[in-house]
Amino acid sequence: MKKQLEAIKYFILDMDGTIYLGDQLLEGTHSFFDDLKKSGKDFLFFTNNSSKNNKIYQEKLKGMGIKVPREKIVTSGMVTIDYLKKTYGDPTVYLLGTPMLEMDFKEAGILLTRENPDVVVAGFDTTITYEKLADACRFIRAGKPFVATHLDYNCPTEDGFIPDCGAICAFITASTGVNPKFIGKPFVETAEYLCRYLNCAKEEIAFVGDRLYTDIRIGAEHGMLSILVMTGETRQEDLEHAEFKPDIVADRLGNLFRMYSEV
Repeated sequence: MKKQLEAIKYFILDMDGTIYLGDQLLEGTHSFFDDLKKSGKDFLFFTNNSSKNNKIYQEKLKGMGIKVPREKIVTSGMVTIDYLKKTYGDPTVYLLGTPMLEMDFKEAGILLTRENPDVVVAGFDTTITYEKLADACRFIRAGKPFVATHLDYNCPTEDGFIPDCGAICAFITASTGVNPKFIGKPFVETAEYLCRYLNCAKEEIAFVGDRLYTDIRIGAEHGMLSILVMTGETRQEDLEHAEFKPDIVADRLGNLFRMYSEV
């Protein structure tokens, strides 16, 4: 473990289920950042949760005693915007998203429309309505490309799981027969975006999170170190038959550097 971590320059930290659950900061989080500073290594927050933008996440973290600049926080929404511009130029978009995600799209110069879009994009839309879903299905049946910010089916909270972007997409797919192009973790668009964003090699990145099919899978599929924390979605019994296995398992983020020092 010690040798694995020595090459790492950046820890890419998941948020929901890793740093906090809902509005509850997880025990040991502050000690992790104290240990990280002493180690001389750096970090970046990355969340698949596209229901908020990095300004809102910055404020949320500040309220928990973690003060970081906005550029230290990246969301799947930001990667999706990058993907849309690279793939479609200046597309018009029908967006299933919260007002905060809409703000990010507009600030990036993407025109949102309710009529005849070039692309349909689904995010973690906590303001979803049946009308929004029906319109999205209508456009997709007409042949419009279907893109989704991330794969997650559930979002962990302090009160349990709530339906996430993947669940919204499953509804649309059941109606249209069309699967979306997923962005976010664990897909290559996110791996490449983060390497460019940090100007570093993939071997210098470690993904830290609580989900096997996103946080751990992105490491396994793209040659990056993966660290699983057991404070969110994954349970011990899930590891035995997991398709994607973590390089390192820690009971919580706050104990990672303690484990490192003991090896």
